[in-house]
Amino acid sequence: MASREDIKFLSNPKIGQKRKKYCRFRRYGIKYIDYKDVDFLMNFINEQGKLLPRRITGNSMKYQRKVAQAVKRARFVSLLPYVADLMK
Repeated sequence: MASREDIKFLSNPKIGQKRKKYCRFRRYGIKYIDYKDVDFLMNFINEQGKLLPRRITGNSMKYQRKVAQAVKRARFVSLLPYVADLMK
């Protein structure tokens, strides 16, 4: 029987595998989320200006709440729009 190393794949065998999501705040030791850093907050909102859920971003619950609070503060100070068409 041929071993796995002997088999030549026509496509990449890692295509079907999903990478494990991680909380980037815990991994990189980020403690404070600044509401004035609009470029960083843009990673957590979609084209319409809605917050992306945890299951997509991979944030932990603690930091997802902090991101939501920072986005709300940035909207209030009008650094981010409440609603937008094709913001990115």
